[in-house]
Amino acid sequence: MKGPVFILTTSALAAPLAAAWAAAPAAVQVQIVDERGLPVRDAVVELTPNGGWRGGAIRFGWKSAMAQKSVAFVPGTLIVPRGSAVAFPNLDSVRHSVYSFSKAARFEIDLYGRDQTRSHSFPVAGTVALGCNIHDQMRGYLRVVDTPFAAKTDQNGIVRLSGMAAGGYQLTVWHARARAPGGELKRALAVGAGANSQKIALKLR
Repeated sequence: MKGPVFILTTSALAAPLAAAWAAAPAAVQVQIVDERGLPVRDAVVELTPNGGWRGGAIRFGWKSAMAQKSVAFVPGTLIVPRGSAVAFPNLDSVRHSVYSFSKAARFEIDLYGRDQTRSHSFPVAGTVALGCNIHDQMRGYLRVVDTPFAAKTDQNGIVRLSGMAAGGYQLTVWHARARAPGGELKRALAVGAGANSQKIALKLR
């Protein structure tokens, strides 16, 4: 006895194909330039899915650490996931402290010496401006984010983000010298499957 015969129609195929297409990974390239059209380096570009990120723990390919080296914070801007503990190793021969009066984090770490490390956790998303109590020229910035799709622009003002699903996102661009409230520029962005490209002019101080 023969088994049942199933006839798969075109309409039956359409639904899973459409779902597969919608789930195809997308990539976004963003270039940030200033008012003269010159590339802006170390601008933070973030893509947050509409409704927020719900994909689990966020991890980046770099350490959650900002060193004090040659009387400067290195790197000058660091992106970390919300809730991260950031290490501040002192690689100088002089003592340093770390403090911030930012809305996202108000704290102070007392002076500590060479080859010592202090850490602090950052449970609130936003920008944290850092300083040292005895070296006024030292400035550093933490960008605490709620999305895995975040990175800094390179020397050409370009950042490439990938692995997101097609759909609606909020694009946020932050730079320490941006002439915008909180240093942020925000806009809605529809991301399609495959490659997407944006070029954004940022007004700088």
